[in-house]
Amino acid sequence: MEPADLALARAVREAGDRLRAALASRLRDFDLAEEALAQACAAALPAWRRDGPPKDPAAWLYASARRKALDHFRRATVRRAHREDERAAQPTPEDVVLAAFEPIPDDRLRMIFVCCHPALAVEARLALTLRTLCGLSTTQIAAAFLTSEAAIAQRLTRAKRKIRDARIPFETPGPDQWPSRLNAVLAALEIAYAQAYERAELADRSELAAETRRLSALLAELMPAEPEVLGLGALISFAESRRRARLDGAGRLVPLDRQDPRLWDMAEIHRAADLLSRAAALGRTGPLQILASIHAAHASRLRTGVTPWNDILHLYDGLVRLRPGPVSEVHRALALMEAQGAAPAAAELRRLGHDGRLDDFLPWRLASAEAEARLGGAEVAEMHLRAALERVHTPAERGHIQDWLVRIGPVGRGGRLSKPTARRP
Repeated sequence: MEPADLALARAVREAGDRLRAALASRLRDFDLAEEALAQACAAALPAWRRDGPPKDPAAWLYASARRKALDHFRRATVRRAHREDERAAQPTPEDVVLAAFEPIPDDRLRMIFVCCHPALAVEARLALTLRTLCGLSTTQIAAAFLTSEAAIAQRLTRAKRKIRDARIPFETPGPDQWPSRLNAVLAALEIAYAQAYERAELADRSELAAETRRLSALLAELMPAEPEVLGLGALISFAESRRRARLDGAGRLVPLDRQDPRLWDMAEIHRAADLLSRAAALGRTGPLQILASIHAAHASRLRTGVTPWNDILHLYDGLVRLRPGPVSEVHRALALMEAQGAAPAAAELRRLGHDGRLDDFLPWRLASAEAEARLGGAEVAEMHLRAALERVHTPAERGHIQDWLVRIGPVGRGGRLSKPTARRP
């Protein structure tokens, strides 16, 4: 029998975000949902040590959290005014029939649409969704937005207060309301997947990747005529096709242009290409489709043996026009370096980093190190790599950067490093 602490850790890792979404949907209160789940986890450990883990740990946690939330309402003497759904953790036949008529038949995706209510500021929608329903920490969200943890904490507080004070309903929005929320929903799923992709070797991140993929597939079933929805699905499938090739035998990250394409998953590539083709047929180009097209260009190396850098640079030019910002522009600089040389790329990277806003942005550090090294600036490259080393989050990233530092030591000083690893898929 699995030890209680391991069973609890696994249940929280695999189902915690879904439980949080289901509780928030039932209780109409994000803070109460998180508190109730935390109390249920605290109660689980001694109970499971005494009686053994239950057959369905997630259902046990849901039922326990729900009871604790109801206790809270009783103590606060507001139970009568509360209209929390009294359904049991296991759905009844009536629940199954009613669920078939839900416009969004998934608790987490339904709550993502709730969180992306147009009454909330776009930044607040994304922060609330990523923290509450995707399980990202404030540190990870701050890194994604290139801002401080304090700023993200304020956004979360304001979003929850706005939902409470404006009495924003937790009801499932109908299909006529989806277009006004879709961009924020797609952005949240894209960022969540990017965070999972960056930390490929961590178990909880691979589960987040699988969950965002599941949600993107469900969204494509619900909205098959939305090209950006199909573009997100293509983007995720292209990235997933390289999962086996992303780490070497020692657990270090392998840059895309050094990966062995024989390790890529052809079924995933074909699935991605089909989604991208369906999106293109709809005739409305968007940033997610362009990102997926960049992945498709990289995937063509499996067939041709070369990476079409000029094509990729042109795609990044289009992406920067549609989605200007440091993430797109740094990655465009990487393509510029391969297509036209290190000098124009270094100039562009220096321009982007001149005001210090990108000092903590790892892709900018790594791209700058590569460009400066190719121009013979080993000392500047080393400075960027040491700064990057202070900002990495996983052993795979750390090992990759340490290898770079070895290559620009006294023996390799002034030589080419290696392609930097982009942090977004």
